[in-house]
Amino acid sequence: MSGFFQSYAVEVDIKDASNATCLYANWMMRFLITYESNNGDYKNTTLNLSSNVTHNGSICGNDTQAALVAVQFGDGHSWSINVTKNNETYQGEFITLTYNTNDTTVFPDAKRKGPVTVLMKDPSPPVQLNTVYVCHNSYLIEAENTTQIFWNVTMQAFVQNGTVSKKESRCAADTPTSAPSVPPTIANVTTASTTTLSPAPTTTPTPVENPDTGNYSLKSGNKTCFLATVGLQLNVSQDKPLLININPKTTIADGACGNTTATLKLNDRNSTLIGFTFAVKNTSASVQKFYLREVNVTLLNRLNGSVISSADNSNFSKWDAFLGSSYMCRKEQTLQINEDVQVHTFNLWIQPFLVEANKFATAQECSLDDDSILIPIVVGAALAVLIAIIVVAYIIGRRKSYAGYQTL
Repeated sequence: MSGFFQSYAVEVDIKDASNATCLYANWMMRFLITYESNNGDYKNTTLNLSSNVTHNGSICGNDTQAALVAVQFGDGHSWSINVTKNNETYQGEFITLTYNTNDTTVFPDAKRKGPVTVLMKDPSPPVQLNTVYVCHNSYLIEAENTTQIFWNVTMQAFVQNGTVSKKESRCAADTPTSAPSVPPTIANVTTASTTTLSPAPTTTPTPVENPDTGNYSLKSGNKTCFLATVGLQLNVSQDKPLLININPKTTIADGACGNTTATLKLNDRNSTLIGFTFAVKNTSASVQKFYLREVNVTLLNRLNGSVISSADNSNFSKWDAFLGSSYMCRKEQTLQINEDVQVHTFNLWIQPFLVEANKFATAQECSLDDDSILIPIVVGAALAVLIAIIVVAYIIGRRKSYAGYQTL
């Protein structure tokens, strides 16, 4: 994933037969998509709106026909939402995204060629007629290996008298809380606070607690294909180090299962995105193992969905275990993504392939957890100390005996 992305605002102003505005929408959006490459790997890409957006096919709608906002952009990509009217309210029904994997700029090595359509239900609540729906903060919708991110949304369907209303219905994301936010800092960030006591020149950081452990899973059809239990913490070096604990209660798991690669994508409140890609390797003619191959991290601005920073490391060879088993490491581990970003894991238990009956298979434990390695070391050290004591006592005894013999 590249470092920063360019996205454009969309404005749609649909007129009726009398040339009066009947539907108005202005918003920004971005799409995060997981797709299969030619070699069977699953890759993550970002699809942004281009500057040449059209809105062919958009219609006003009426009491019996749904309104439709339809836009086309880039190399064969399109997005639409139909909006229905019900008594005194209007509401989005279904969102349709069609992305074209023939667009080699976005999907440089896609195995599946041509348009791919994803249909999902719009989760937004009903809006009163003659009221404009507004949502400045970003929110996301996930379905079928896609994450759609929206922000700076202004929309009114079934506009009355050709004039967009000044009465607003604000989204839940815009609702103020008792604790004010400070844009545009990273959400869910725990920093080491400092207090300077004169005349002491140094500061004392407050310890940061370990993250809570989350349970995540993926399904292929009705069958669980990926299991993960892990606590996650990011260490990001910017102007000053930031420790970001991933909150399992607000984190959504998505991804893809395959025969030779599998990807787990975690999204914490649309502010922190972490992707783990696993692959299968042949260690001999008859033995296969899986291992962690790639980790990517993206930090987003919750206010507008823009990318603050992103990092990727595709050269890992960690967490390997025999195919059909799971991997476990209770102790803290550190994954170095780049010089500025680290991922710390706690209480890790993961199985990306061949999950049966929705349960972890027998675990192969990491060397950090293997206390049996310490037993012979401790026993050997104790024996060495004991032998040394016996030898010293023997020498001292011999010297005393010899001294006594000399005085006779």
